[in-house]
Amino acid sequence: MAKRAAQGAGSIRQRADGTWEARYTVGRDPGTGKQVQRSIYGKTQAEVRKKLAKVSTELDEGIYKDPCDITVGEWLDVWLAEYNNSIKPYTRRAYEINIRVHLKPGLGKVKLTALTVPMVQRFYNQKLDSLSPKSIKNLNGILHSALKQAVAIGYIRTNPADNVSLPKAPKAEIKPLDSKQIKEFLLAIKGHKYERLYIVALFTGMREGELLGLTWDCVDFEKGQILVKHQLQKRGTTRYFAPLKNNKTRTITPAALVMQALAEEKRKQIIEKTVAAELWEPIDVDNLVFTNEFGKYIPPNTLYHNYKRIVAKMGLPEKRLHDLRHSYAVASLVAGDDIKTVQENMGHHSAAFTLDVYGHITEEMKQESAKRMDLYISNLYG
Repeated sequence: MAKRAAQGAGSIRQRADGTWEARYTVGRDPGTGKQVQRSIYGKTQAEVRKKLAKVSTELDEGIYKDPCDITVGEWLDVWLAEYNNSIKPYTRRAYEINIRVHLKPGLGKVKLTALTVPMVQRFYNQKLDSLSPKSIKNLNGILHSALKQAVAIGYIRTNPADNVSLPKAPKAEIKPLDSKQIKEFLLAIKGHKYERLYIVALFTGMREGELLGLTWDCVDFEKGQILVKHQLQKRGTTRYFAPLKNNKTRTITPAALVMQALAEEKRKQIIEKTVAAELWEPIDVDNLVFTNEFGKYIPPNTLYHNYKRIVAKMGLPEKRLHDLRHSYAVASLVAGDDIKTVQENMGHHSAAFTLDVYGHITEEMKQESAKRMDLYISNLYG
């Protein structure tokens, strides 16, 4: 396609590759006296015109920063501060740490416009000595998003993180409790102060933060349902209710044993509140289901260490608290629940993800089904 100027667009033109380019002047070179011009790019004329208007406003207000002078580190700071207002505090903290500890030391001093795919690839390759493939994938997610925004506002033409080759992370092996171990676990927690919490965890698949943030207004004893709408998180010394992992509330209709455990927990909490009297923690205004004898929230570390002591006595020291969630999913599938039901109960973003995580279980079920069919056919010919 031949180059052509956009009618009435001034310095805006369409390039031979079909993209649109706007040229603007940022000042004069003090050495030569010639005008210094920069370009911004976009897929449409309207997109470029909008970017140009923004740059013009920044020039008029004296807040313009020449993209040629911005380093990757400076842009990461701008991106994190100005383009991530809707992310969760926990996610922001993770971004801050990855940028400060890894991205800035490795790529921060490179000019944004000078960053290339080989530079990014070399950085990831070097990081393989100290980081896991999953951690490198997380780093690329942050860098890619930041550079994508730089492309969107015309600071760079292409995203250098688009075409890198990321190391393949080995698929994490899940280690759920089998039926025999679940029976042993239920016996082991009998009478434990967190017995009912562990029962709810085992037979609902709720995440740790969802359990610790469960409030009584989300427990419907009449319908026999639990509404999972937020999770309890901590930043510094502050604890707060945060949105769910996929920002999607869900309703669980658990087994009767779970609702019975919750009813017993409520009765226990009423007694403890009466005994504690003025010592009862004001946090009860949050209406938390699981608290200690003084109404305080249960710290995750406390829950974890109690669990590890229990499974260690069972001879299963390698088991993680998160394995209770996996145990619920596997038990649901074995009991005959379909993938879609398990996905919704677990709070996964898609059934495809659930199938990917627990596909080996469904494969075993298919093999068992084939064996049953073989037996059926054999009986027909018998």
